[in-house]
Amino acid sequence: MTMHAQSPSADAHHSAEPPLSGERARPSGLARIAALVLGALGVVLALNQVFLLNLFGFQPLGNSYLYYLIGIFLSVAFICLPARKADAAAPRWYDWLLVVLVLPAAGYLGHHGLDIIQQGWEYEAPLTADIAAGIVILAALEGVRRAAGPVLLGTALLFGSYPLFADHMPGFLWGTSYGPLEAVRAHVLGVESIIGIPMQVVAELVIGFVIFGSVLTITRGSEFFMELAAALLGRSRGGPAKVAVLSSGILGSLSGSVISNILTIAPFSIPTMKRIGYPPVYAAAIESCASTGATLMPPVMGTVAFIMASFLGVPYADIAAAAFIPAMLFYAALIFQVDMFAARNGLKGAPAEEIPALLPTLLRGWPYLLGLVVLVYVLMVLRQETYSPYAASAVLLAATAFRSHTRLTLGRAVLLLFDIAKSIAALVAVLAGIGLIVGGLSYTGVAGAFSRELLLYAGGNVPLMLIAGAVTSFILGMGMTVSACYIFLSILLAPALIEAGLNPLASHLFILYWGMLSYITPPVALAAITAASIAGSPPMRTGFYAMRLGGILFILPFIFVYDPALIMHGSWPAVLKAVVFSIVAIWAMTTALEGWFYGGGRLNPVLRVATGVAGVLILLPEFYTSLAGFVVLASVAAMMGVSLVRRTEAAR
Repeated sequence: MTMHAQSPSADAHHSAEPPLSGERARPSGLARIAALVLGALGVVLALNQVFLLNLFGFQPLGNSYLYYLIGIFLSVAFICLPARKADAAAPRWYDWLLVVLVLPAAGYLGHHGLDIIQQGWEYEAPLTADIAAGIVILAALEGVRRAAGPVLLGTALLFGSYPLFADHMPGFLWGTSYGPLEAVRAHVLGVESIIGIPMQVVAELVIGFVIFGSVLTITRGSEFFMELAAALLGRSRGGPAKVAVLSSGILGSLSGSVISNILTIAPFSIPTMKRIGYPPVYAAAIESCASTGATLMPPVMGTVAFIMASFLGVPYADIAAAAFIPAMLFYAALIFQVDMFAARNGLKGAPAEEIPALLPTLLRGWPYLLGLVVLVYVLMVLRQETYSPYAASAVLLAATAFRSHTRLTLGRAVLLLFDIAKSIAALVAVLAGIGLIVGGLSYTGVAGAFSRELLLYAGGNVPLMLIAGAVTSFILGMGMTVSACYIFLSILLAPALIEAGLNPLASHLFILYWGMLSYITPPVALAAITAASIAGSPPMRTGFYAMRLGGILFILPFIFVYDPALIMHGSWPAVLKAVVFSIVAIWAMTTALEGWFYGGGRLNPVLRVATGVAGVLILLPEFYTSLAGFVVLASVAAMMGVSLVRRTEAAR
């Protein structure tokens, strides 16, 4: 990443458009126009619903609105997401056939939204509604296949069809059975499946944040936050790695997307890290960890955080507040490690001529800072999560209109609309398929039986339940999206954890954290593999290195489940103690991993092990284990101090 102060030729420097996802993939020509028209229609529909605009006297019921959105954005998905790799250049005839089928089918159901409720079509519907429902189910399955792959498709098929054979299953897997037509009606016309909570959250909340993320990118907010990170940390030892951590954390927290964050930042950050001496595998691992952690960082986090708020029945601001301290601890661990690596290997910061001045950078970036302040204020203070992204987007567009390289021209508006349409389409396609999983478990009653059985088998052993939950979350995270993994386990596992006496919010965050680990853990390690392709490093080796750098993610969920003070559930003294102890513990564990003790230099293997053990002991919530950890750490510090004195005397 070339980091420099703004020159007089800023417009020339910013002449290339920022890399939105819509620029990199199909379609073009008539298909692109169709996607843009449908996307614009969907966005206007969402605005009409959120702000109760009653445009042209049209204000649909909640279920009608969801059917319209599904029809519109599944159509966009069929146009933009190819059925096969061979179809990547342009939509084929069967893509258009799917559009022609799903649009009127979903439109028909939307038009009859009131009839579905009043006349109980979920149980007895006219033939036309049954046909439309069948089309929507098939479209949802094909959409989830294109957007998320065959594993999630297979999961949706298995659990979506579970009501057909639930009465033949043994033990706690037994459930209420449905006939084929009954199951189709329940999934599409009922309110617990395709148009259940996940789709409702996207329709009511997430669309606004997708719009905000795209507006931030098209107005070059990513460039500002990278320059700001460079101005703050670029001069320090290993500065480019710290810049990557900070900029990825900020941008990812606003976009909520791991892979798009890597694709935006890594082409700049990784070459700069390599240039000052970081090995390619280390550079790629740091970038993948920083981008993964960003989806756990408020204020925006990701789609799953909004779904969590709906499942728990709490304001989103409570979720964001609870996630703040664990996310900051994770980034502290990354900063400690890149700094210690730089100290141990004698790495310097970026050259002074490449570092932008802080004050001019802040002055140039005031529109983005203002947009961020508006977002946080409306979201966290006014607690209006529905309106916060729209308010921030409007402020950002207005504030960036004064400069030619940031204002929303017609060309950029088209890119913006296409990026929004494609992003929402991918979300709708995935969550429509996930809705089938939720519906299958809910309608059969298996979800509640599974939780009761888990409690029975665990015999009240909470650590055993947590370990089982962690392993299950991790395995499912390998084959599912994080949203799918979380939704699935929040239905099956979270009730058992809560019934065992654990904090509800901590239990749900526990599942989310372990599902996220698949991004940096082989064999899937999607974030690590994406970063490795940019760094030119071996993908699996990068994944294992990322797993080591992000190791704190394996420990933190267990700690905040047992000590909810880390998620701000407790008195302020308890929260402060938990934060201080956690920072010291994380420093000790990263010291052991990197083998470098501040003020003392390199650690020998024995002291590395002792320091790591001390960190784990301090992190445990029990007072006496923490005290023992501090004693061990103090002993290591004393020995390092004696060693330093001896080396100094010998040097004289």
